Amino acid sequence: MATGSTLSAADDLPGYLHQYTSLSGQPVQEDQVTIGRSEVRKFTGEFWTSRQRQGGSIHEVSYRACFKPQLPRFFISLLTKKGDTVYDPFSGRGTTVIEAGLLGRSVIANDANPLSRIMTEPRFFPPDSAAVEKRLATIPREGGAAGLDLSMFYHPETEQEIVAVREYLLARREAHRDDMIDRWIAMVATNRLTGHSKGFFSVYTLPPNQAVSQQSQRKINEKRSQVPEYRDTRRIILDKTKSLLRTLTDEENRNLARAGKNARLLSEDAQATAEIPDEFVQLTVTSPPFLDIVQYREDNWLRCWFNGLDEKAIGRRITMARTVNDWSSVMGRVFYELYRITKPGGYVAFEVGEVRKRTIRLEEHVVPLGTDAGFSCNSLLINQQVFTKTSNIWGVDNNACGTNTNRIVVFRKP
Repeated sequence: MATGSTLSAADDLPGYLHQYTSLSGQPVQEDQVTIGRSEVRKFTGEFWTSRQRQGGSIHEVSYRACFKPQLPRFFISLLTKKGDTVYDPFSGRGTTVIEAGLLGRSVIANDANPLSRIMTEPRFFPPDSAAVEKRLATIPREGGAAGLDLSMFYHPETEQEIVAVREYLLARREAHRDDMIDRWIAMVATNRLTGHSKGFFSVYTLPPNQAVSQQSQRKINEKRSQVPEYRDTRRIILDKTKSLLRTLTDEENRNLARAGKNARLLSEDAQATAEIPDEFVQLTVTSPPFLDIVQYREDNWLRCWFNGLDEKAIGRRITMARTVNDWSSVMGRVFYELYRITKPGGYVAFEVGEVRKRTIRLEEHVVPLGTDAGFSCNSLLINQQVFTKTSNIWGVDNNACGTNTNRIVVFRKP
């Protein structure tokens, strides 16, 4: 069977992986491991590339702890056909559902953080860059007071422009007049608030998927002897728009619009998603919050301010378990909900990682959670690849530890 083809009902994923040749040209290493009460076939190899730009340009928005689009594409291509429903209960920036949309699948996304919908929905309906430019020209350059001190991030004129865009977008949303061009601008501006190059609104800071505190930014400025310089927010938004659109084909645009028209974009607890019917989903591809490794609330405080959201209230909704037992208690209930909504013969690809310097391998806890809910554990995939720059910033410098090792437990509903 060729790589990327869809498995038929008679096919078996472990059997396919047994014959798979790794992208490195080496055979996939296969082992039998015992996890809980399950005998699991483990496959280790390079199943997809680590290079971001080999994914579609529409994915290039930053969000903390997101995986590459090649990961969901691998499973969507193998385990679904056009029209099937693909789901992600911890959607983040929307990688799974955007990739599913590009491939002509129906989609459901859920995330307790409403920022997820802000980052996801507009990309199902990409506007023409000329329309974005025309809309930006209607927004004033100067706004009111920011309501908090942002001087360590922005030149005063840049800050005025950011506040003006924020005021415009919030007013349009409150009046129920915001359209997909407004939402696109909100998504792009949210993604450009802070970063480490001149393609962002801010002075040099950490990568755009995490906003440091005001105090930490002052220290960065002092250490680098830097002062925020003026950045033209309109030009940056337009340039990023063109970059996001650059690889989209006409067919992909049509697929995205079709998926977006019927998409269910939820902001619920993944343990209780009553909006999703029983036995409705063919494939779930997801990566849950990993213990207390990633501070979603602290990383997103500036994005929440820009979008008029209460980051403290959002933080209380996001699972940030400090112990494996607490994490497993929540994920166990998530698996029961996934079992309810998964079609017979459907799959769940659950990406976990080695955390706390290899002292915890979450797959050892995930396998029993899934099987207790009624799934069979189909296989365990270990994707071998070099870490990204973001992972190095987290203090990871090799493949021995971290949250981006691409360890995926695959379950099947009998």
